Amino acid sequence: MHGKSALITGITGQDGSYLAEWLLSRGYRVYGLVRRSSTENLERIEHLKEQINLISGDLLDQKSLIAAVETACPDEVYNLAAQSFVPVSWHQPVLTAELTALGVTRMLEAIRTVNDKIRFYQASSSEMFGRVQEVPQTEKTPFYPRSPYGVAKVYGHWITVNYRESYGMFACSGILFNHESPRRGLEFVTRKITNAVARIKLGLQDRLVLGNLEARRDWGYAGDYVKGMWLMLQQETPGDYILATGETHTVREFVKIAFEHVDLDYEKYVVIDPRLFRPAEVDLLLGDPSKARAGLGWQPEVSFEQLVKMMVDADLARWGKKV
Repeated sequence: MHGKSALITGITGQDGSYLAEWLLSRGYRVYGLVRRSSTENLERIEHLKEQINLISGDLLDQKSLIAAVETACPDEVYNLAAQSFVPVSWHQPVLTAELTALGVTRMLEAIRTVNDKIRFYQASSSEMFGRVQEVPQTEKTPFYPRSPYGVAKVYGHWITVNYRESYGMFACSGILFNHESPRRGLEFVTRKITNAVARIKLGLQDRLVLGNLEARRDWGYAGDYVKGMWLMLQQETPGDYILATGETHTVREFVKIAFEHVDLDYEKYVVIDPRLFRPAEVDLLLGDPSKARAGLGWQPEVSFEQLVKMMVDADLARWGKKV
């Protein structure tokens, strides 16, 4: 196969790093868009630095995106960059809209300007369903976002559909439900839990403070989900797909498995802080991945329990080195 090339925005994030690895394994030339900043956070792609090309650019700056697309000459663009931490979107709603909503338009415009044959993937989110209108959620379920982040993602989703229908561009949206990994940021509840479990086991901290233990999510492994993104851009016709496991678990279940994995009883260590409850909680996010299963041949390979244990083991290894 001819060496395809891909441009990934958000390459320094969890999904970007797994996607870069997957594309490299398929023989792609991989370009990553990174913002110029005083502190470079390249930790997740440190091991790939010799194999990928980083291009300076910013979703807030149209000209830089056009230049990045011209430099990379990609066959595929994966737009994963966003202000993606939901609680921050309450404190920075305008920035969230600029990056997570208008950033998508700027990237689509850059592609349309340089080469409208480039295939485009937009990272949509299950947060778009918010106050869910039906369970499970399918590609046809109406959106009802419950955070500035969710609202911005709805805009990004529809502008992608709009460019596909208006300009005939190969533009897809993947509506991904929660996907986690050892590379998840510490601000996310799953990683907050596994990091704390490792530290408690090693005697580095004595409790874990959490909010709503009954919140339910559809959690999968990020490494599985990036393959689904890639598969969407390999189809004959563009479309939108939900990637999810189709099963739901509570935060409490996640906590229980994590603590049991290191032979501890979670009830002795977990403290509930009502201030950690969301202003508007999302109800039951549960995705129906049957379209992706039938249309892309995609399904998650790592189970919920395997995911939790993998994350705990990685954090144990990380802290174990420091002890």
